[in-house]
Amino acid sequence: MANTNLHGEDLIRHCGLNDKGKAVEQMDNQSFHRLIAVKLASHGFDVPHSTNGHREAENQVMQLASDLFRRYAEQSRLLTGHLNPPDRRIQDFLDDALSTTGVSIALPTNAINMDRYGMARKLSLPEDPSFDEFHNSENSSYKLCNGVLHNPFNDRRTTKGVFHIADYGLPVPADKIKVPLITYAKLLEASLQPPEDLNLLPYTSQWNNPVESMVSLMLRPLVCPEVPGVSPEKRLEVRFFVPGGCVSNLDFVESIFGNAGDPSLPENDAGIDTNHWTGTSGCVILAPRKYDVYVMC
Repeated sequence: MANTNLHGEDLIRHCGLNDKGKAVEQMDNQSFHRLIAVKLASHGFDVPHSTNGHREAENQVMQLASDLFRRYAEQSRLLTGHLNPPDRRIQDFLDDALSTTGVSIALPTNAINMDRYGMARKLSLPEDPSFDEFHNSENSSYKLCNGVLHNPFNDRRTTKGVFHIADYGLPVPADKIKVPLITYAKLLEASLQPPEDLNLLPYTSQWNNPVESMVSLMLRPLVCPEVPGVSPEKRLEVRFFVPGGCVSNLDFVESIFGNAGDPSLPENDAGIDTNHWTGTSGCVILAPRKYDVYVMC
């Protein structure tokens, strides 16, 4: 995160922990459902009114803000192609690296961003509380009394023999498989075109019009701890893109590294926080049933 000294509500928002290091819920379920409804509506998706009497306030919010949501969605449409700062850095690298391949790659601009810790976990299961599990071809998620269990169909514990690196930039280590740059470009192109069934967001799976979209996450993992009086801590910035049906993968990742918030906000721009940035950006694109693509720039 840009602010490296988190406390109180900020610590809960980004890491799901209180000042004593204990895992806590940052908001009640009802508030989280309202937040998700507002986020999906602001992306232009049709959010059904709740028939649950306890959520009457949510329906009122959605009705009162409907014009605002439509205006925001139209502004987003007009800004199609605009990238937030970290995505712009990654896109510029891709444009330069792939310039000789004849393949043009564009990062998603309409992915739903997981900008608050715990949102990915909520989205990994159906909204209807009577459904306590979700399954697709790649993942199974179960609601437990003490949390959520995510069980991927294939849980690879090693990259031995399958880690391919494009022949570009730094030398490829001897224990990895070197592939031509055009191969990497084609893999990356395919990874950004996931099957429709895997784009289905589990949270909306019981809706009449389920949401199909890619989702994203930003991380700022610690690379170099602070040395008091010598040097400040340094963090890497990493962007994740996954099909909506694999949002549980982001729940897993942020549980380890925390959530760096909305990449569009200036306070989360590593390019401005140069004292605490390694100067390196990373991108991970999950491509189920095919391969995972990693971009470092």
